[in-house]
Amino acid sequence: MKGVVVKDNALINASYNLDLVEQRLILLAIIEARETGKGINANDALDVHASSYIHHFNVEKHTAYSVLKQAADDLFERRFSYQFTNENGNTEYVKSRWVSEIRYVENEALIKLIFAPSVVPLITRLEKHFTSYELKQVSQLSSRYAVRLYELLIAWRSTGKTPLFDLEHFRNQLGIADDEYKRMELFKRRVLDVAIAQINEFTDITVDYEQHKKGRSIAGFSFSFKQKQKPKKLDTKKLELSEKQLDLFSTKLAHDPVFAGRFSAVGETYNEFASRIKKQLKNSSNLDKYSAYLDKLGLKI
Repeated sequence: MKGVVVKDNALINASYNLDLVEQRLILLAIIEARETGKGINANDALDVHASSYIHHFNVEKHTAYSVLKQAADDLFERRFSYQFTNENGNTEYVKSRWVSEIRYVENEALIKLIFAPSVVPLITRLEKHFTSYELKQVSQLSSRYAVRLYELLIAWRSTGKTPLFDLEHFRNQLGIADDEYKRMELFKRRVLDVAIAQINEFTDITVDYEQHKKGRSIAGFSFSFKQKQKPKKLDTKKLELSEKQLDLFSTKLAHDPVFAGRFSAVGETYNEFASRIKKQLKNSSNLDKYSAYLDKLGLKI
C-alpha cells in the first residue's frame, strides 16, 4: 500500500478550488498518515517535508521550498463543499475548510497541518464508497484540472465510463470560478483538452469524452476510459550505451522542449544540461526513467 491515496468519494466529488501545489500537499499528508501509522484526526499534526515533495514530484530543491511555503499560507484559506444523505433521509449541504491549522517551519522546510474535522472522516472512512490510487499516477500532472479529472474518473474504474456530468456541477468539481473560461471553446481548449492530454500521456489510463447538448448548447460531458497495458521493463543490467549513443541521446533529449521543461534546472545552460543528462545515462538504472522520451524521439536503446 506504499504511496496509495485513499479518499471517500464524497470528497472526490466535492466542489473545491485548490491549485496544483495545494492538491499535492493534501495527497502527501494522506500518504504520510498511512505510511507512518499516525492516522488522521482533528487534533494531531501531519508532517510534510520538502524532501518528500521533491522525491514524489521530481522538482528542484529551491522550487519545493518556495512553493510549499506559499501553499502553507494559501491552503488555510481554502474551502470546499459536499453533500450527503443523513439518517433521516434528508440531504445535508456542508461547507468546510480543508485544514484547521497549518504551520511552516522555516529552517526545516517542513509543513505541519491538521485536517479540519469535516475532512477527517471523508479520508479515513474506508469501509464503503472509496477510491484509491497510487500517487505516482498524478505525480507528473502539471495541470490542477488534470489531477481533479483523474480523481473523478477513477471513481468509475469498475465500469470504465462515467455518467453525464452536468456542466455547471462539473465546472465546480474542477474548481473553476464562475468568471473563468465562460466560453465553451476556451473551456475545452484551456481546461478539458489539456487535462485529457496529460492524463493520456502520464497516467495509467487513456480517456475520451462525449459532449451532450440541450438544444444548441452543451449541457455536460461523459467520459470513457481504459487501462493502459503495462510497458515492458527494460533489462537495464544488460544495457551499456556507447559513447556515440550517449552523445546522441543526451543532445536530442536536451533539445526536446518537453523533456527540458521537465528536467532542466533553473539557470542551467544547454551545454550544462546535456552534460548532466549524459552522466545520468551512463547509469543504466536511469534508462528506464527516460525510455519513454527516447522512444518519442525515435531513439531506440
